[in-house]
Amino acid sequence: MADEPWRQPLDETWAGLDREAPGSRVWSGALTVTGDTGRLPSRLPVEDVAIACAGAALLAAAALHAGRGGPMLRTLRLDRGHVAAAFRSEAWLRVNGEPAGAGFAPLSRFWRAADGWVRTHGNYPWHRDALLRALGTPEDRVAAAIAGRGAREVEDLVTGAGGVAAAVRTEAGWWAEPAGQAVAAAPLVEGCLQRDGTWDGVFSFEGAPPRRRAAGVRPASGIRVLDLTRVIAGPVATRYLAALGADVLRLDPPQRPELPIHARDGLLGKRSALLDFGTSPGSARLHELLSGADVVVHGYRPHALDRFGLTPDALAERHPGLVVVSLSAWGSRGPWGGRRGFDSIVQAACGIAVAESPDGERPGALPCQLLDHGTGYLCAAAVLRALAAQATRGGTLFRELSLARTGHLLLSQPRGGSVTAAGTDPGAWLTTIGSAEGPVAVVRPLGRLDGLEPAWPSPLTRYGSDPAVWR
Repeated sequence: MADEPWRQPLDETWAGLDREAPGSRVWSGALTVTGDTGRLPSRLPVEDVAIACAGAALLAAAALHAGRGGPMLRTLRLDRGHVAAAFRSEAWLRVNGEPAGAGFAPLSRFWRAADGWVRTHGNYPWHRDALLRALGTPEDRVAAAIAGRGAREVEDLVTGAGGVAAAVRTEAGWWAEPAGQAVAAAPLVEGCLQRDGTWDGVFSFEGAPPRRRAAGVRPASGIRVLDLTRVIAGPVATRYLAALGADVLRLDPPQRPELPIHARDGLLGKRSALLDFGTSPGSARLHELLSGADVVVHGYRPHALDRFGLTPDALAERHPGLVVVSLSAWGSRGPWGGRRGFDSIVQAACGIAVAESPDGERPGALPCQLLDHGTGYLCAAAVLRALAAQATRGGTLFRELSLARTGHLLLSQPRGGSVTAAGTDPGAWLTTIGSAEGPVAVVRPLGRLDGLEPAWPSPLTRYGSDPAVWR
C-alpha cells in the first residue's frame, strides 16, 4: 500500500520464508504497524526495512505457534517507536543508571586515504593489533599511514593481516565487483525451499524424523537453542528466541572475551558459559550439548567451525534433526566468503556510507546498525520457519544469512526517506530487570501477538557464569 512502504520488503522477505512450511495460515497482511514515522531518519528506507525484518520474525513466531497446536495469533503489532528503540538497544542499555560500556573504539572509524576513504574496525584487541601490524605504525600514526596509501591498498593490507577494513565504495562500484555480484546473486535466506522444489545454496539432509513438540505458553517454549554468536546480529536473533520462550545457552571461547556492552545487551534472556572447543573435554561437552539441542545458531565465518566437527555433513550424521542457522558478514559465496566484517564495514563497502553522506564528500552511516539488527530478526525468523519445516517433514536443516545480503535488501527498496528526526526518546519502551550488578534498564522485546507480549526472562545473567549444561 502507498502509505505502508514497509509492506514491500516484508512481502519479499516473507514470500521466501513462507515456502519453508506452506499452509501455516499466516500471511504478511496480519501485521499492523502503528506510531509516527521518522524515528530512524535516513536517506535510505531504514525504517521500512527494520519493520520488515522484525515483522518477519513476528509472523514466523505466530506460524510456529499455530503449527504446534496453539491458538492462531491473528493480530500482530509493531510500533515504529519501539522498532527504533530496539534497533538501537545497545545505546539505551543502562546498569545502575550508567551506560553498559563503550560503543566504537578510537580505531573504528573512517579515515581519509590518498584516493578516497577507508573504514577500519578495532573494537576487539586482536583486530586492533592486526590493524597496527598491517600498517606498521603505532596508534597515534594511523591517520598518516593511511593518508599515504590508496584505500584498496589499506583494505588489502589489513584484511591480509587478519584485521577488518573496507575501502568506501559507491553502490555501482560494489555491484560491479565479483564480491558484490556474489552478494546480489544470493537469496536473502540461503537454504530455503524454492517454488520449483529445489534448494538455494545450503541444503537439507534427509533421514532425521520430525521433531514434534506440543505448543507451550509462548511460540518457542520447549525449544533448546545453542548460541555460538557474538557482537550484535547473532545475539539479537537468539535473545529474541529467548523472549519467545526458547531455552538459550550461549557459549563463548574463554580466550576471546566479549566486549562489556555486548556481553550485557546480547545476553538478555539467556544463560552464558565459557567453553574451549579446541580441547578434548571442550569438544566432548560441545557435542553433548548438540545432542540435546533443537537449534544451533552461529556467527563464525563460513567454514571456521569445520575443524571442530561442525560441517553440515558431520552435524547431520552425528546430530540428526537439528536446525542450523549461520550468519556472517558476506555470506559464503564469492571472493569475500571467508572475510571478516561488521555492520559498519559492510556499510562502507556496499555503498551505504556514500548514500548516507552528509555533504556529498564525507561518508556517513545509518541511524542504527540496521544490518546487524535486521539480520538478527531475519535469522530468528529463519530459525522459526525451519523448526516448522522440520516438524512437518523431518531432516537436518541448514540456513545461511549475511549482513551484506540484508544491505542488498535495503538498497533495492524505493527511496525518498526523510533525514528529519521525529524524536528518539525510548522511555516508553524500556523495562527494568534484575542482575547481580544491580537493576538493568533495557528495551522490551519487539511486538505483540494478540494479547501475548514477548518478554525477557529475569534476571540478566553474568557473562560466562553459567555451567555449560542444559537445564
